[in-house]
Amino acid sequence: QVQLVESGGGLVQAGGSLRLSCAASGRSFGNYVMGWFRQAPGKEREFVGAITGSGGSTRYADSVKGRFTIARDNAKNTVYLQMNSLKPEDTAAYYCAVRQGYMSGSARLYDYWGQGTQVTVSA
Repeated sequence: QVQLVESGGGLVQAGGSLRLSCAASGRSFGNYVMGWFRQAPGKEREFVGAITGSGGSTRYADSVKGRFTIARDNAKNTVYLQMNSLKPEDTAAYYCAVRQGYMSGSARLYDYWGQGTQVTVSA
């Protein structure tokens, strides 16, 4: 069992930055792929990006590539989502999730989820 707690969401103006954190409980954190997803009202959950257990590889959705960066600190059991140049269309609830294996972009392949943190970007 893995428990995840996101934090760092809030209200920011377009062009601004936020850093989200996802703290994980449980052992063997470094064995898990960590993914970030987001969901806006009335829309399906959308893949944002993922990072391998070692932190050596990442992948991003085209919509955030070049603006968002994922990093992790396995000593702190924490993964981060640095969001720069935010746009109003980035407004959503952001979730972290874990799985073993490859960096899937499919939400249904992730095993454990956090409760989400809201990010609102004003124009």
